[in-house]
Amino acid sequence: MTTDAKYDARRFDIQTQSAIDTAILERIPFDYPGSATAVTYETDEFTSVCPWTGLPDFGQLSIAYVPQRYLVELRSLKYYLTSFRNVGILQEHAVNRILSNLVALLQPSSMKVEAHFNERGGVRTHATAAYPTPT
Repeated sequence: MTTDAKYDARRFDIQTQSAIDTAILERIPFDYPGSATAVTYETDEFTSVCPWTGLPDFGQLSIAYVPQRYLVELRSLKYYLTSFRNVGILQEHAVNRILSNLVALLQPSSMKVEAHFNERGGVRTHATAAYPTPT
């Protein structure tokens, strides 16, 4: 058995994207519509896994938005983000999925989801998704 062959069959359990718990997300009323209030949530503990190997991807995640009528309820956001933990998803796709789910829930004036993923194999990833899409 060659060195590579012993790793060919090794794979960790990987959940599909259907495990991302969008149903847990809740919104609450924002009492100051039109105020141009900027809201930012940050975590150093975002995790997902590589869709091919199941190896973990750790990142710093920032969600910044200008609410119109709704805020995201923070406990629900924490549970939602934690649901990515064992999901096989590309880093670039994760930020877009989070953006898409939160824009659908909150209907903000604008939103930006940014992630700085830790180095793996000598490469760090920085991915940003924005709404509305910059022109």
